[in-house]
Amino acid sequence: MKEDILEQMVDEYLQHKGYFTRHNIKFRPAGDHAEYDTRQDAVHSDIDVIGIHPRLDGVRRVMVVSCKSWQGCFRPEYWIDAIAKNKVVSGREAWRGFRELTREKWAAAFMATVAELTGSSSFTYITAVTKVIGSRSAWQDNATFRENLGGNPIEMLTFGDMLTELFPFIDTTPASSEVGRVLQLIKASGWSLGK
Repeated sequence: MKEDILEQMVDEYLQHKGYFTRHNIKFRPAGDHAEYDTRQDAVHSDIDVIGIHPRLDGVRRVMVVSCKSWQGCFRPEYWIDAIAKNKVVSGREAWRGFRELTREKWAAAFMATVAELTGSSSFTYITAVTKVIGSRSAWQDNATFRENLGGNPIEMLTFGDMLTELFPFIDTTPASSEVGRVLQLIKASGWSLGK
């Protein structure tokens, strides 16, 4: 079971759009990579959610999602600066929360895992967050991130984006997930943010 609520929301969102999903897929640099360091690279990272759409082609066919469910919001410029300056944030180097975007050996492992699971090296990478403060484009268009992901597009997706898109389509057919059911109950209650 997916523990993180944002991961559950991403799952609901992708399935609503016709994607089949998997969760918490582990990856790490190959032991024979020239820069492999047993002290730094022995612990796996994971892909939070990956979605495959059977009827789409190109980069929209595969969605690869990293969830950052921080209640304090996500500030793209802050994180780009912290990564560039190798700052320590919450007890660890900032880049470690974004390994596949910031380090070539981790990016190679990430890309290999995506290709192995989906049969494709083309995908859209999504950073899912609770809320964005600042410029999405600073993150989405970051040249280093894009290069490490083989030129694949990067998007930011907020909890609000997902609610806005999903809510009009919530109906009374019993949802298959807990998050879907909660959304159905909210809609059935007549509640809205404006009340």
